[in-house]
Amino acid sequence: MKQLYTLIVFLFLALGIGAQEVCQALWNAAPATKYEVRAVWLTTIGGIDWPHSYQAGKQRQELIETLDRLKQAGINTVMVQTRVRATTIYPSAIEPWDGCITGKPGHSPGYDPLQFCIELCHERGMECHAWVVTIPIGKWNSLGCRQLRQKYPKLVRRIGEDGFMDPEQTQTGDYLAKMCSEIVRNYDVDGIHLDYIRYPETWPKLRKGESRSRRIANITAIVEKIHRAVKTEKNWVKLSCSPVGKYDDLCRYRSGGWNARTTVCQDAQAWLRDGLMDALFPMMYFQGNNFYPFAIDWQEQSYGRIVAPGLGIYFLDPREGKWTLPMVERQMYVLRQLGLGHCYFRSKFFTDNTKGIYDFGRRFDATPALIPPMTWAGKAAPQAPTVLSLEGNQLSWGGACDQSDASYLLYNIYASDSYPVDIENPQNLVAARLTATSRLVPAMQGRYYAVTAMNRYGQESPAIQQDCPENTSQTARQQIQISTGHPVVLPPKGQVLDADYVIVESMTGQQIGVYPYTATLNVSALTDGMYQLRSLGRKGRTHRIGYFIVKR
Repeated sequence: MKQLYTLIVFLFLALGIGAQEVCQALWNAAPATKYEVRAVWLTTIGGIDWPHSYQAGKQRQELIETLDRLKQAGINTVMVQTRVRATTIYPSAIEPWDGCITGKPGHSPGYDPLQFCIELCHERGMECHAWVVTIPIGKWNSLGCRQLRQKYPKLVRRIGEDGFMDPEQTQTGDYLAKMCSEIVRNYDVDGIHLDYIRYPETWPKLRKGESRSRRIANITAIVEKIHRAVKTEKNWVKLSCSPVGKYDDLCRYRSGGWNARTTVCQDAQAWLRDGLMDALFPMMYFQGNNFYPFAIDWQEQSYGRIVAPGLGIYFLDPREGKWTLPMVERQMYVLRQLGLGHCYFRSKFFTDNTKGIYDFGRRFDATPALIPPMTWAGKAAPQAPTVLSLEGNQLSWGGACDQSDASYLLYNIYASDSYPVDIENPQNLVAARLTATSRLVPAMQGRYYAVTAMNRYGQESPAIQQDCPENTSQTARQQIQISTGHPVVLPPKGQVLDADYVIVESMTGQQIGVYPYTATLNVSALTDGMYQLRSLGRKGRTHRIGYFIVKR
C-alpha cells in the first residue's frame, strides 16, 4: 500500500499536477501520528549552528532561544555535535576542548555545554543525543589531530591536509568505544549518534586482491565495539548513525556511484537487522527518483526499528542550492505516509525559517509526537500513574512504578472533549516526556484529562483517567453505558467487524475476562467501577469498541 501511495505521488508529479494540489492530497493522506521522530542536527563545528559567541552567558542564552524555537516547532530529538574533530564540547579526560566554544582550542569555557544542552532538552520534553564524529579528526596540524597522532601514531592516517582514524586498525574501534563510554557514563544522554562511521571517499581504492567485504567488516567491527560499550553502560541509550542516503543500488534505480554499502562500506541496514543500531538517520539530501525509491528501501529494511531520513534543507538557501519549499514539503508528507520520521540538516536553516521551512514545520508537526518505543529491548511497560486530580488549573497525579528503572519515569498528558480520553488518538496528546507529577492545564467545562507513564525505553503505561464528573456532557454520556448490574448492550458488529469475542478490561488495561460476542454482556459478576470493551477477532486483532460503568 505504501509503495502504491508513493507511485501515485510520482504520477501526480509526472502529469504536472500543481504542487499545491499534490501537497493537499498528501496532507489528507498522511495525518499526524502518535509515534514519530522529529529531529534536527545541531552543528557546533565552527559555531555554524551554535554557538555564535565566545561569551558563556550569550552562548547559554542563544541555546535556550534555539531550543525554545525547536520545541515550538514540534521537534522531539536534538542531536548536538559533541565530538567535533578529535575535540569535544564537554570536559573530556581523553580529548581536548574544541575551539568553537571559546575560540581557543583546548581552553575551557567555565561551564559544561553538553550538560547544559541535555538539561534544557529534558526540560522541554526533547531527547538529547550526543553526535559523535568518528573517523575524520580535522586538519593534520589541528589540536585534536596532533594530540591524537602523538599518543597513537598508528591510529591516524593522513590524506591530503586532513587526518583520519584508520578503520583498518583494530585499536580504532577500542578508542571510539572508549570515547562513547565516557559520554554515556558521565551524562544522561538519550542516544549516541555516530557520524562518518565509514571509509572516507578519499581513501585509497581497493588494491588488487583486496576484498570489499573485508572493509565492510572493519567498519562493522567498530560499530560492534561501540554498541557493546554503550549498552554495557546504559542499555536504554539509543545507538544510531547517519549513513549515506542511498543504501545501495536498487533493482530499478541506480545510486549513481554514491551509496552506503558499496561505496563507503557502511552496512547500515545489516546493523539494524543484527541489533547493532536502534535507529538510522540516512542523509537523503536528494530529490525525485534519487529520494523516493530509496526512502521506501529504508522503510522496507527497517526491521521494526527507527528510521528518520535527513532532509537537505540547506539547499533552500540560495547560496547552497535551488530547492523550493514544496520540494521539501512533498518529501515530508511521503515520509509520514511511509511511517518514517524526519530530521532537518541543519538547525540554523530551520530556525532561520529559510524559504518558510520553519512555518511549514510548525504546521506539519502541530501536535506533539512520542518517539517510537524500543520494543526490541524486551522491557515491560510501567504501571499507570495513580490518584489523578484536577484542582483549578493544576493537574496532579501520583508517581508510577516501573520494574526496569523506578527512579526515572516520564509522563504524558492527553486531553479530549469526550470521556474517557482516547490515548490512541494523536490529536489528544498535549504534553509529552514530563519529569514532574503536576502541570498547569486549561480547566474548561467538558474538557477531560488522562495521564500515562513512560520508562526510559519509551514503553508507555495504561492511562489513568480523570474521574468521570457528574456533569459529564450528554455527548460523552452517550458513549458510556451505566449499568446497575443488568446486562450491557454491545454495539452491533455489522458486516465489517471481525470479532467472535469481547474482552473486558479495567481502565488501566488489566484484562478482566473474555466473553462470546453476543447482543448483551452479563456484568453481574463485576465489581462497581468503569470498564473498557475490546473486540477480539479470529486473527487475534483487537479494537476498542466502548466503555461501561457498573454502579449499583
